[in-house]
Amino acid sequence: MIAWWDLDDSDQTIDSMRDFLRDEAVEAWTSVRGLPLKLWIADRENNRWGAVLVWESAEAAAPPHPRSAAELIGYPPTFRAWFDIEAVAEGGHSLPALAGLGLALEK
Repeated sequence: MIAWWDLDDSDQTIDSMRDFLRDEAVEAWTSVRGLPLKLWIADRENNRWGAVLVWESAEAAAPPHPRSAAELIGYPPTFRAWFDIEAVAEGGHSLPALAGLGLALEK
């Protein structure tokens, strides 16, 4: 799932949302079961904030979840879309393995 907010109509800024990550969000989302990966993204040039979430299943993506950006920003995402993962390629890193996931790799 990919979601982002245009922050022009919010009191929040990219910097205040970064504070939220440091102070609360990263730790809270780390313990969410069924969420192998969450990436928070920002586009300062266009004043956008968002996230990319990889869920194990649609059931895992169902609420409840930790406090989200929407609560702070004050409105739902400007854009939200759900996608199927067709393939995953993993480069060299020290993270747990993610390779082998994706619809194109299912037998």
